[in-house]
Amino acid sequence: MAKKKTTTPKAKVEDFSKYIRWFWILFTTGILSFVLLFLLASWEVFGEMPDHTVLENPRTNLASEILSSDNKTLAKFYFEDNRTPVDYNELPKHLVDALVATEDIRFYGHSGIDARGTLRAVFAKLTLRDKGGASTITQQLARQLFVGVASTSTISRLTQKIKEWVIATRLERQYTKEEIIAMYFNIYDFGNNADGIRSAARIYFGKEPKGLDIKESAMLVGMFKNSSFYNPRPHRNPVGTKNRRNVVLYQMAKYEYISLTVKDSLQKTELDLNYSPESHREGLATYFRAHLTKIMKDWIEKNPKPDGEKYNLYNSGLKIYTTIDSRMQQYAEDAVAQHMPRLQAEFDHQNTPKRNATAPFLELDNEEIKSLMRTGMKRSERWRHMKYDLKKSDEEIIASFDKPVQMDVFAWKDGKYTEIDTIMKPMDSIRYYKSFLRPAMMSMDPLTGHVKAWVGGMNYKHFQYDMVKQGKRQVGSTFKPFVYATAIDQLQMSPCDSLPKSPITIEANKYGNPEAWTTKNSNGKYEGFQTLKEGLANSTNTLTARLMNEVGPEPVVELAKKLGIEQDILPVPAIALGTPDISVYEMVGAYSTFANKGVYNKPVLVTRIEDKNGTVLYQVQPESRDVLSEEAAYVTVNLMQGVVESGSGRRLIHNTQSKETVYKEIITGYPYELKNPIAGKTGTTQNHSDGWFMGMVPNLVTGVWVGGEDRATHFGSITYGQGASMALPIWGLYMKACYADKTLNISKGEFEAPLELSININCDEFTSDDNSEDEDDDMEIDF
Repeated sequence: MAKKKTTTPKAKVEDFSKYIRWFWILFTTGILSFVLLFLLASWEVFGEMPDHTVLENPRTNLASEILSSDNKTLAKFYFEDNRTPVDYNELPKHLVDALVATEDIRFYGHSGIDARGTLRAVFAKLTLRDKGGASTITQQLARQLFVGVASTSTISRLTQKIKEWVIATRLERQYTKEEIIAMYFNIYDFGNNADGIRSAARIYFGKEPKGLDIKESAMLVGMFKNSSFYNPRPHRNPVGTKNRRNVVLYQMAKYEYISLTVKDSLQKTELDLNYSPESHREGLATYFRAHLTKIMKDWIEKNPKPDGEKYNLYNSGLKIYTTIDSRMQQYAEDAVAQHMPRLQAEFDHQNTPKRNATAPFLELDNEEIKSLMRTGMKRSERWRHMKYDLKKSDEEIIASFDKPVQMDVFAWKDGKYTEIDTIMKPMDSIRYYKSFLRPAMMSMDPLTGHVKAWVGGMNYKHFQYDMVKQGKRQVGSTFKPFVYATAIDQLQMSPCDSLPKSPITIEANKYGNPEAWTTKNSNGKYEGFQTLKEGLANSTNTLTARLMNEVGPEPVVELAKKLGIEQDILPVPAIALGTPDISVYEMVGAYSTFANKGVYNKPVLVTRIEDKNGTVLYQVQPESRDVLSEEAAYVTVNLMQGVVESGSGRRLIHNTQSKETVYKEIITGYPYELKNPIAGKTGTTQNHSDGWFMGMVPNLVTGVWVGGEDRATHFGSITYGQGASMALPIWGLYMKACYADKTLNISKGEFEAPLELSININCDEFTSDDNSEDEDDDMEIDF
């Protein structure tokens, strides 16, 4: 019989120690493997990793920000990323609380990796009870900044996770918890061009981040899960976004950041969006921003970085401080939006096909209209795209303009801008847009040259040609003060000096005049005399022509050049009535010289430029020059005060007028009843094609122009087609709004007189023998 084998205690100990050895071998191997993975990731075996320099300055596209003089963000320049970073102290506490409660409750206790959360996630996956990942806020930031989204393969996802861990630990060593929070909010894409928390707060709620309330913060934090899916806009996923917001509110209550009562109350509320898209064609000061683009590109070309690299307007994070006042800009745009629909309604009423077979054109035959339309076709974006992008032949392009296509067109409806979805031939759309009267307006502080408001048109999306700087139109009688100022400066003439109203003929060859030139007054009145003040107030053509005959055209042209008029002006007598084409920009600069005691200040648009770190790259150096004596400038202003006191601008200060019922439908906001001293000049060009008003108070000069794209688009009579009806109402509405805003401090005082005034301006003893209420502004030029 075999003897039974027995196990001694010593053998049992040896067997157990074997398991202990294997445990430590496996444990050590696991630790070493984990460390090796970290080292391999650090050695960039799994792909490129950011070095110390990159971690200190993560490369993100930062939009360049346009700031107003009252420190409001007007807009941003960006291609893909509309991102402007904010500091941690600009984030409300409940926004940070919402993020931590929802995304990483142990954020303040770990060093980039949440071991407890990671083990929980691994166990959940092994037991097929996946409840989501365990990425910390720092890991998510690492992914956003440096890693990106991996493919769906297990290997790629694993290597991505390892890289995230490595970068997260580096970020924790490099930055404070508060800096990591701020970076995460700044880097995230919230959709709809809302890159970063500042853009998101402005676009979804019309606020700066500091102004967000709890439920708004909860909605934005909820979007971190997937901003593409949780899109709050109507017709996207507002219900899902609201549900996700309520989850965030639940998490905040769970971790006692808010009470259950507050949570229950807020979960019942709607999202209450104030959706304010930020695009290059929408928002405030669109025409100004388009012009600023050209200024900045020119500056960037001439001012490289110290290393020779060029700044990028769209991703370098520049801060551009402008002179535009956001309040005044809004009042200017509001004034245009109030007046233009009424003016357009009257124009459309007068230019129906029954009343005018060539509408919207007047005095053109069919061949002239065809030529005008062909020119419009070749200037269109459609022609440019087909010609140069698609390389189509001229015949193909022309044929396409007669094929109906779907389009959104501009329209005024119930006094407001709207878009009409319609089907129209492109050629018909060109004619349709030519039927609209268009405005332009610029407002400037004459003492500094700072431009406060810039309105180049009524809707940048549909009318992109900027009539403030690009457009140059005949200025009509607004040129006459240049003639009067020359006479005052050279001949020491007084506003009280009288001249006959009778016609005057300037013979051929005098002042280089090719033919004899005779002026007419549009009211047909020539008897008697008028003082210079009355002559300018009533815009009497014959008086201006007599002054031109006295001083000659060359000195007038020379003065205009000194006043900032850029283009060449032919020195002939006819310029006295405003034949030159001049921009609103130039006219405002010129008139500002009169208000600024004879000193011209070149209009200033940008005061300084900073880089993303706040380093000043550019500081404005004002350009100014003496043009007129203080006395001549003041006397010219005094003359223009007569225009408002008793001339074509009188409806600004009076509330009764015998003919006002004729204008009541288009003189928006009348009566204006402005009680303070105002100097100004209306202007109306031949055939009533252009209406102007230039208005001044001591610390603000504003010019307004209204007219059609083509001079053949105009009113049929001076009743509506004069500067006092087309342009002056915009000025009146704008100034009423500016005066109502007491924070602006727009002057209501007198224009300051020189200490020594040798020219007599007290004309009380002189009386007018012409009480006509018609504006004698229409240029009547006979050669």
